[in-house]
Amino acid sequence: MKAVKKRREKGKVFFVGAGPGDPGLLTLRGAEVLRDADVVAYDRLVNPEILNFAPAAEKIYVGKKSASRPDRTKRHTVSDQQKINHLLARLAKPGKVVVRLKGGDPFIFGRGGEEAHYLKKKGVPYEVVPGISAGYAVPAYAGIPVTDRRLSSSVTFVTSHEGADKKARAVDWKKLAALDGTVVCFMGINTFPAVIKAFIAAGKPGSTPVAIIENGTLPGQRVVEGTLRTIAAKMRAAKITSPALTVIGDVIRYRKELAWFDDKPLSGKTVLLTRPRSQMSLLRGALEKEGARVLEFPAIEILPPVNWEGLDRAIANLSEFDWIVFTSANAVRHFFTRLFDTGYDIRHLARNKIAVVGSATQEILLKVGLRADVMPSKFTSEALVDLLKQLDAVRGSRFLLPRTDIAPEYLRRELKNAGAEVTQVIAYRTVRVAGGGQKLKNWLRRGKIDYITFTSSSTVDNFFDALPKGRRPRVKSRLVSIGPVTSHTLKAYGYRPYREAGEHTVRGLVQTLISGGKKS
Repeated sequence: MKAVKKRREKGKVFFVGAGPGDPGLLTLRGAEVLRDADVVAYDRLVNPEILNFAPAAEKIYVGKKSASRPDRTKRHTVSDQQKINHLLARLAKPGKVVVRLKGGDPFIFGRGGEEAHYLKKKGVPYEVVPGISAGYAVPAYAGIPVTDRRLSSSVTFVTSHEGADKKARAVDWKKLAALDGTVVCFMGINTFPAVIKAFIAAGKPGSTPVAIIENGTLPGQRVVEGTLRTIAAKMRAAKITSPALTVIGDVIRYRKELAWFDDKPLSGKTVLLTRPRSQMSLLRGALEKEGARVLEFPAIEILPPVNWEGLDRAIANLSEFDWIVFTSANAVRHFFTRLFDTGYDIRHLARNKIAVVGSATQEILLKVGLRADVMPSKFTSEALVDLLKQLDAVRGSRFLLPRTDIAPEYLRRELKNAGAEVTQVIAYRTVRVAGGGQKLKNWLRRGKIDYITFTSSSTVDNFFDALPKGRRPRVKSRLVSIGPVTSHTLKAYGYRPYREAGEHTVRGLVQTLISGGKKS
């Protein structure tokens, strides 16, 4: 039974630090508050993945630029600071839990203090949930300790952005340049050259080490090193963009031996995923842990059947079948969802034997409390047919195959030819996701995608169908296939896979990409 959330008499605003970018750096308290939120008002530098911690909340974008991934959230846009202040107070008054989600820590170079001050005047309760600041986390991901007793016993955080309403500059660059410790500068790219000039003009030696870190803690992290004298030119050559953070000081010398994030197997690699969006998170998360930058192009979508008649009839008459064969995790999910929805439970399969293709299919089956009787060591339909023949389990047996509407005919045909009675029913549909072709074409033309993964023949078909026929750009990325059937489909389009997963699962695909990343 779903718990009913108690309505508060008076609302409350939680200022939550989202951390520097990596969703794994969100605090436990921050995640807890987000789960209970009715509304989340978030900034531009908040990783969209963190919004998933608040699945039921209304999301309101209050950053200065357009929010990324517009398909992910129900969103309004508010950017004027006074409007944000009024919005927070207004949202909290009906008794709602409002999360003001800010990048890094809400009270470090943000306007969390101003917003809290406004709420205090209006009598709105609030709580602060500190976040991990980019000031020390981003350098740490770059292998730079902001303090070290051998080189620096202090660290100063400074921003090159100052309020437009200030009558005089608050940063005394001359005093800052005189400090012996590390300086970490939160900056805008446009103001960076002026910051460097201010340091040099204030007397800081031109040989002082400097590092600029772009997209810190994220898979796309880049680090450019130089000195006060050379860093501006190096930054321009590398085309560094926001968000970026600068570290100035001798501690940068340790980066060469302490860099760890850059050494992940897929660091610096961009991987395009084509599987359904609903199943993207597992593969995406596994690749990002290995350092990859991930792009999503869901070429297919998994949907229920147009009608349930065939599957419902098969479920009602399961006792008439000797074997049920599942060739994918999707087949297991949809079959058992329908089984339970129609009032049955796993006891209804008491006389059936179960065969599966693939360890991922077996894992989903185990979650409903069943273990397959047969699973071939090689995760293909061909291997399953061979194994069933060896067990003398085909001739005279009755097989039920719950599958997708576009399932290959091989399994049904071979079982039937071997003397089995076969009933194939549609448990789910695989449909093409419309749109996105222009975006895909632009990605391919830029040539910045290292690997493209394909998890089924339908992802291959719909990937190429999304590109304009006759003007299709040549795909120069390395194509990685989950198994032989998918590889065969790629070859039909004129592409030989760079690699095929040894284990035909998402886990096997990740391992194949890791070994490919090391090789290249």
